[in-house]
Amino acid sequence: MSRAVAREAVVHGRVQGVFFRASCQDEARVLGVRGWVWNAADGTVHAHLEGPAEDVDALVAWLHVGPRHAVVERVDVRDVPPQGPAGFEVR
Repeated sequence: MSRAVAREAVVHGRVQGVFFRASCQDEARVLGVRGWVWNAADGTVHAHLEGPAEDVDALVAWLHVGPRHAVVERVDVRDVPPQGPAGFEVR
């Protein structure tokens, strides 16, 4: 089992109004990643991700593509302190 990590990602591009958050939640649940995702006022999508490094990395890779109608231009990722979420939610 890989070590647990916590990361925050900021997704830039056409990522609001394209079911990005709901699709991210679905993908996170498949992978077993915990955390949350929300739309920011500047048009980006932010995600807090926690879980085994390999699963979080897989979700970060998915963020670079997103759902079908998204156009992802850039994803900024940084390590953050864990918050201990129980599941994955859209905020």
